[in-house]
Amino acid sequence: MQANKKMVVLGSINIDHVLQVPHFPRPGETLSGKQYQMSFGGKGANQAVAAGRSGASIAFMACIGEDEVGHAVREQLAKDNIDISAIEMAKGEATGLAMIYLDDQGENTIGIYPGANASLTKAYVEKHQQLIIDSAALLLQLETPLESVLAAAQLAHQHDILTVLNPAPAQPLSDELLSLIDIITPNETEAEALTGISVQTDKDAEQAAHGLHKKGIDTVIITLGSRGVWLSVKGQGQLIAGYEVIVTDTIAAGDTFNGAFLCRYLETADWHQAVDFAQAAAAIAVSRQGAQTSIPWREEIIDFLN
Repeated sequence: MQANKKMVVLGSINIDHVLQVPHFPRPGETLSGKQYQMSFGGKGANQAVAAGRSGASIAFMACIGEDEVGHAVREQLAKDNIDISAIEMAKGEATGLAMIYLDDQGENTIGIYPGANASLTKAYVEKHQQLIIDSAALLLQLETPLESVLAAAQLAHQHDILTVLNPAPAQPLSDELLSLIDIITPNETEAEALTGISVQTDKDAEQAAHGLHKKGIDTVIITLGSRGVWLSVKGQGQLIAGYEVIVTDTIAAGDTFNGAFLCRYLETADWHQAVDFAQAAAAIAVSRQGAQTSIPWREEIIDFLN
């Protein structure tokens, strides 16, 4: 583990429009919502906020639109202990947008308009490459162009920087990209998209993890919702149980896990401590509403664990 504990998140910024409905609308059905909320989100931003609030030294590489809401997001990220120096405004673009339905069970369906996130190009990665080179770890997701994710992973690999991929939203990925990843953190759906194995049981999780190890990934962390996490390090797997809480809203639960996990892993180099800390952070997040509004601060996570 490098003495340098700084991490970089490269990813998306979205404005989330969340409508709470009794159930997801069927084709042709119009539903009255119970509650509407607009909040700051995007997988990249959520993970950066989770890391910042967890106590990480963190920089965020992202693009906002040429609009007031983009500037408001940037200001808020700075308050969450994030280095925002690399966040650029994309001329003529709107800040990314997510339309979210939230049902009575706390589950959600999401539609995304990339907006400024599409401006996070390979050229942008090259321009800000020193941020990655000077870090101990890089955290990636898939709401920005894949060629940029690949370029960032290649750069990190060349400089022996710990590279973590949260492969969300679920999609097929090249062996070239997967071979550059040190730690991968799919949920059940994403693990199935990458391996073809439907993850229903611990045995399924173990098989999916082995499939990902074969792609060259040392550490596989499959998040299983309320059941916990399947942690597999170099082929040695086990279930780490999660925390039982009353679920209000699952938005940003996985993002909270990822940001908090990497923060704690850089501090301790201990898988169990990092997973436990991250599961506690995610448990707090699902007991609250919204994306970034639900993400806890370090003191809250420590209180929860105590």
